[in-house]
Amino acid sequence: MSQARNPIIVALDVPHLESALALVQQLAPVVGAFKVGKELFVATGPEIVRRIRDTGASVFLDLKFHDIPNTVAKAVEAAVRLDVQILTIHTSGGLAMMQAAQKSAEEAALRSGKSQPLVLGVTVLTSLNTNDLDEVGIPHDVGNQVERLAGLGAKAGLGGLVCSPLEIARLRQILPSHIQLVTPGIRSADSKSDDQKRTLTPKEAMAAGASWLVIGRPICAASNPRAAAEAILSSL
Repeated sequence: MSQARNPIIVALDVPHLESALALVQQLAPVVGAFKVGKELFVATGPEIVRRIRDTGASVFLDLKFHDIPNTVAKAVEAAVRLDVQILTIHTSGGLAMMQAAQKSAEEAALRSGKSQPLVLGVTVLTSLNTNDLDEVGIPHDVGNQVERLAGLGAKAGLGGLVCSPLEIARLRQILPSHIQLVTPGIRSADSKSDDQKRTLTPKEAMAAGASWLVIGRPICAASNPRAAAEAILSSL
């Protein structure tokens, strides 16, 4: 999936089909895509993806596949058949797993006649910092671990990576220019960071080199989600 003119991906972090579709209807004209994560997908199943696609909007399926290579390849194949435009895997699954995922995306798209989705490698979750990594036995600071995993994702042939806004500028220096960088952890200057520990404003993230901005609560929890999305877009 090539970068759209509108870089905003709205995270539909809601538990019900009806509330998600209400947001899609309201926001589709002013955003680039919609992210379906674990809560919504588990609650509604593949139907939510089909319903969003029926509107013509793009879907980012954020299930962060992480398993043995064959299992992840089969999951990616199923996602391609579902006609998603972006999907995620964990780079910590290793080189062979990432290569299997990318190959599956390419081959499944050819077989099904659907567009090949952008496979994104998730580096380090934006809820984690260096102390959190140390607790799980990873003796690297966040920046070094992100760079290590990002390089592995590029080696595997992935078309994009997920990283926090604070790592974008550095990754742009060390990665091939065609790799798209998708960043959560986007907060307006006057909003709370919630459970995100590594954040920037939308304008700062785009200036650093982000391709896409994943934004959830600042839009979906606003009293007027469309106005919030339009304000963010205009700030860019």
